Amino acid sequence: MGTVDPRRQGRDAYERLAWREAYEGLSAADRQAPLMADDLDRLARAAYLIGATDVATGTWERAHHAFLDRGEVAGAVRCAFWIGLTLLLRGEHARGGGWLTRAQHILEDAALCCVERGYLRVPAALRALNGGDAEAAKRSFVEITEIADLFDDTDLRALGSLGRGQSLMAQGRAAQGVELLDETMVAVTTGEVSPITAGIVYCAVILACRGIYDLRRVQEWTEALSRWCATQQDLQPYRGQCLVHRSEIMQLRGDWADAMDEVCRACKHLSTSHGDPALGMALYQRAELLRLRGEFSQAERYYREAGGRGHSAQPGLALLRLAQGRLDDAAAAIRRTLVETEGLEERPGVLVGSVEIELAAGGVEDAQQAVDELDRIAAGFESPYLRAVAAYARGSVLLAAGAPEAACTALRRAWTAWHGNEAPYEAARVRVELARAYRQVGDRDTAEMELEAAQRVFAELGAAPALEQVRELRGTAGRAAPRSPEGLTPREIEVLRLIATGASNRVIADRLVISDKTVARHVSNIFTKLGVSSRAAATAYAYEHDLV
Repeated sequence: MGTVDPRRQGRDAYERLAWREAYEGLSAADRQAPLMADDLDRLARAAYLIGATDVATGTWERAHHAFLDRGEVAGAVRCAFWIGLTLLLRGEHARGGGWLTRAQHILEDAALCCVERGYLRVPAALRALNGGDAEAAKRSFVEITEIADLFDDTDLRALGSLGRGQSLMAQGRAAQGVELLDETMVAVTTGEVSPITAGIVYCAVILACRGIYDLRRVQEWTEALSRWCATQQDLQPYRGQCLVHRSEIMQLRGDWADAMDEVCRACKHLSTSHGDPALGMALYQRAELLRLRGEFSQAERYYREAGGRGHSAQPGLALLRLAQGRLDDAAAAIRRTLVETEGLEERPGVLVGSVEIELAAGGVEDAQQAVDELDRIAAGFESPYLRAVAAYARGSVLLAAGAPEAACTALRRAWTAWHGNEAPYEAARVRVELARAYRQVGDRDTAEMELEAAQRVFAELGAAPALEQVRELRGTAGRAAPRSPEGLTPREIEVLRLIATGASNRVIADRLVISDKTVARHVSNIFTKLGVSSRAAATAYAYEHDLV
């Protein structure tokens, strides 16, 4: 039998997207004899994709010099670009900028016309975009795309199209921007783009859609990112951010236990990465879930950790102070945050927090100003989510201002929107406000029905503070809330319905954006509660009780 060639094994694994195997095989080959430039580039990419960024930058540096020694300027510049971009993403701006400047000088000295000229224009275009000059950024990304087309480089074309879409959205042309992002994702989802670029585009598109509150696209592309991550061995970047977005979607849908599982996985995954900014996002999401469940001390801990990682702790921390009865602290924090927050992506959340806190403090006029601004922002987006947020805020202000009839109209509109978004917690909060409004107009029976429905949802979610508020309104503090038939939760009923269609656990996981393990837990709980031992028996129960 012949000796196993680790270089060949590493190359084969690289083609199979088995990044750990590729890294180990090429590393073993490198120890036997120094790798050539192309294999060093493969080793650097494999290292990057398993999260070994220090190894990746060091190996790209070796590849850079190896390409120069062979007189291959374009390959050397490409490696310098990835070193520079990786360092910039880690916050090492001096080193990253130094490598990009070096690459630019090498190209100028060689007077070489190559696609790498387009790559080196990407960081400057991003600086223009992040600096608020969307028009200049768009022009740069158009030129980058033209260079990509000239050399038929799919990676650069994807980065250029991504930037053009982001620039259009920054200019307020969300519909055009989203169309371009969707087109960009076609190349990514069909495998035309290399893994590192694909991961960058996936995450950027999801964040862009999240920024305009297009939750349908966020969910769709998050599902696609989850599937993409699952096809690649030991993939480290991108997976953690994907888990955070999955958690946010699950929270909105009312699957709080699953949302907590996902964000805990995200925190663990991202903690192994050096300086990953998504960790702050994950910590904040964890704090939000804990606050809504009434676990205030733990929530405060994670808000503070999120702040330490560079992610704002507001408006969540201010809302936590409100829930703790520290109204002065809450008001001071939200007012400061409102002054400091300028971006359209972050401002709606702060405005919503401002409405809630100002109303609690008796500041109806200040709350009204926040609602007016929220309405203006919502009018600029085609977002059912943002329209629901604005309608709820307006209804709350109208109720506080002594206009219960007008409040009922706005709140009913908000409930319809939240119900259409399949957001049970938000819909239940609207019902509480509707109950207050109905009481003020003398319709106590309908008010009681709204409170009963809200109480049931809060109990099923484990939303302890909201549940206690409803119980106090109903005068039933201390009583147990009713459960669904056989004690099934809304999520378990949803799983049961899918079981009845013949869906496998894998299909159910994809449909509901949860893990296979979580589906298995739900199925086990369903079997236990129904007293059955097979999917066929569970299906029969579903049909007998008109659940499908």
